[in-house]
Amino acid sequence: MSSRKTLPIEELHFKIGQNVKKYREEKGFTQLDLSHEIGHSTTTIISLAEIGKRKHFNIQQLYQISIALDVDICKFFEIDS
Repeated sequence: MSSRKTLPIEELHFKIGQNVKKYREEKGFTQLDLSHEIGHSTTTIISLAEIGKRKHFNIQQLYQISIALDVDICKFFEIDS
């Protein structure tokens, strides 16, 4: 039996968004700064994914964000932080 904590997918998406927000703020990036770094012209995907509203990051976006913020991509999947 696994001791890993499991979450419904919506909660996992929300937690990933919260982790991205945490690291974004630690690095001093605005949502617009980060959006531009990953090739978007507006903050829509960043803002909606961070608050868990109808959007979530795909793996390509998470990879680009991890590079932009210089954070190991695995950090975004931590559910106990």
